[in-house]
Amino acid sequence: MSVCTCHSEDRLARRLIELTQAGLPLLDDPWTWLAEQLELSVESTLELLKRLQAEGAIRRIAAVPNHYRLGYRFNGMTVWDVQDAEMPRLGALIGAQPFVSHCYRRPRRTAWRYNLFAMVHGRSAKEIDAYREQLRDLLGDANAADAMLVSSRILKKTGLRLSAAQY
Repeated sequence: MSVCTCHSEDRLARRLIELTQAGLPLLDDPWTWLAEQLELSVESTLELLKRLQAEGAIRRIAAVPNHYRLGYRFNGMTVWDVQDAEMPRLGALIGAQPFVSHCYRRPRRTAWRYNLFAMVHGRSAKEIDAYREQLRDLLGDANAADAMLVSSRILKKTGLRLSAAQY
């Protein structure tokens, strides 16, 4: 007879999300802290994180800085209409620029022709305009059109949240 561990794994995954939904603590070794909270080894904790990421429950683990507090008060989502065949190469090229915080592909819509999005941050409107020009130069003839949507306020970014009723 085998023992089903799926319920205990589900509880462990929920506990991990509960512990991390407000972010990891700023410690030298947050993985050890998390392992201690879960009463697991660090290796088992990292395996759980990898499994949840592979299953799609966790998209990514990354630092999310507050750009405004770092002095980057101007932000713009640059949007590009690039040739679909060139998307893998151009997306990687644009995403690798040091002033691009995130870059991704989106499907075109009837009233929205843009398929490549890249967020830029700067200390002035002039700086983010210059970044857009640099991206335009990198895209070259593969770019049919572009625009920049400028942030008017900070939106609170949060990760996965579980309500008390869910666990």
